[in-house]
Amino acid sequence: MLGSTLINHRQNVGLQKLSALAGITHSFLGPVKNYKFIQDDGSAESTLVGSCVRVLENLELTCATGQLVYETVQAHQRVYRSGTGLLLFLAGAWSRAALECLQRGVPVAQIISAMSEGMEICSDVFIKCGVLTEGLGADQSKSSGTTSRSLHLLRTQSGDDQPAKGSSQRKVKLSRHFCQPENDSPTRPDVAHVAGRLSHGCTDAMKLVVEASRMQSNENPDYLFDASKVVTCALPGLPEDRACVLPGCVVLVSAEQAAVARHLTDRPLKVALIRGDLSHAYRHLGYQRPTGVKCVNDRLDESTSSQEERWMETVVALLLKLDVQLILSGGLASDAASLRCRTRRILVVEKVPASVLKALAKATGAVPVAYAAQLNERCVGIGATVALRRHLGSRGGTPLTTVNVSTGGTCELVSVILTSCVEAKLQALEDRFWACAYRVHHALRDKALLPGAGATEMLCVRRLLKRAEQRVPHPGDGKEDSVQHPYGGVVLRLMADGLIDYVSTVTGNAGTFSHFAARTAVIQRLQGGKEGLDPPVESGDTSAGTVYDNLSVKREAWRKALDVVFLVLQADAEIITGVDHMSDGAQENWMLL
Repeated sequence: MLGSTLINHRQNVGLQKLSALAGITHSFLGPVKNYKFIQDDGSAESTLVGSCVRVLENLELTCATGQLVYETVQAHQRVYRSGTGLLLFLAGAWSRAALECLQRGVPVAQIISAMSEGMEICSDVFIKCGVLTEGLGADQSKSSGTTSRSLHLLRTQSGDDQPAKGSSQRKVKLSRHFCQPENDSPTRPDVAHVAGRLSHGCTDAMKLVVEASRMQSNENPDYLFDASKVVTCALPGLPEDRACVLPGCVVLVSAEQAAVARHLTDRPLKVALIRGDLSHAYRHLGYQRPTGVKCVNDRLDESTSSQEERWMETVVALLLKLDVQLILSGGLASDAASLRCRTRRILVVEKVPASVLKALAKATGAVPVAYAAQLNERCVGIGATVALRRHLGSRGGTPLTTVNVSTGGTCELVSVILTSCVEAKLQALEDRFWACAYRVHHALRDKALLPGAGATEMLCVRRLLKRAEQRVPHPGDGKEDSVQHPYGGVVLRLMADGLIDYVSTVTGNAGTFSHFAARTAVIQRLQGGKEGLDPPVESGDTSAGTVYDNLSVKREAWRKALDVVFLVLQADAEIITGVDHMSDGAQENWMLL
């Protein structure tokens, strides 16, 4: 799993495993995206992956640290769809920092205290160097003026984060991250401009995001881009330049479903929305029966097949009575239910996201229900239409057919059609699109961005090193803080070194420098720069000063990375540390994974 990683049992094993796992992220960082093949030694099957999330999904993570890392990365991915590589890299870098601290004899409590302080310093940097998205790209002069006024309130001549005492010249209102003059009217951000600064090398995917945003705003001019109302449909067999954006919800269907859809094409349909499975065995969350448990009584019970048949007759009769011709299910439909519906010319679409069900409910007037048996006249929506499209792509020699579900009313649902002649590449292309989509999504909701290409990280490094210097104890200086926490400076310097490793890796992956030269360039910039915001490190795909990162995504990734390190550090706190690797018998403590 981890190649030839060496684990020393006399040291903190969990931190070493965390560092080894983090090593898989290095090639996925930066604007140049690389792919990896993962091969199963047992079956000889291989999988093409393009992100650390997909790598972790295809590894056998049997150890507790591996499971913790996997669940943390998955939780972050479900919400943000990006930043997982950053999370895992920093978890590895800061786990190595914690290991170094243990080898130097730093108590666990002081490691946690100093690293927590370092995170507070970085969080303060995020707020102070943030850039407002308000009006970004629409009117640069007005935008820059608004940004400078807002940041001025955050950085007063005293250096504090609050306006000067006694100042009553301007009333301000507090937003989530920034102070803004009360009289200034908000300016609508230019989504295309924001997207271009967040592309991070994925220009093709970001073009699709901009087109999806434009299509949503055509339906509603006051509507900002919402990634939750976008669906993707992957079609193999077509060149990648055939990717496009269409209004409505586009889904792949089987030949049997296509025949039903052909009969229903271009007709206003009555639609039913079901949040769960279209199945007799489905129970809402909290009512699921435990598996492997059988109820025994003295009366002969009906067979499962007869119960399912009776349920199916009841549901089909209800659908026919309500004249439902289209069913959208958030879960799966059983084969028997799908067949029965097809024979009655009722189209069933499975695995529809909850956000899509909500949008269709709003547009058609339908009320989503948990079970099909709960449907009544008030729950059925009106006005949905289906359009059949046959594409040139194919899977296994079978032509692919898609159905576009749309509504006559205002609906911000759009579908992104992703294509590739290499079917194994489609998953990576889909992941890349969603990463771009949610970068824009979170930027518009945060209303702020961070300077990218390493600029924010470098400023954090400067602040950490400055604070580390203040924490170094000097005889007779009288600083109580330095006496109580004599190792604080050591921990903060090691924490800053992890950020330097990150910036160096991203710079090296861009291809402009080797990894060694990249680290040298970063250190030289660190030594030659001033206390102000550091200029961006060259990223390889955009000019300096035009790259941005998401504020909330980066802040959460850093926080989760440190949380993982703390959990592993405290769980293995009883492990003996500081073994001399060169002493006799030391090699007996190593295990090859």
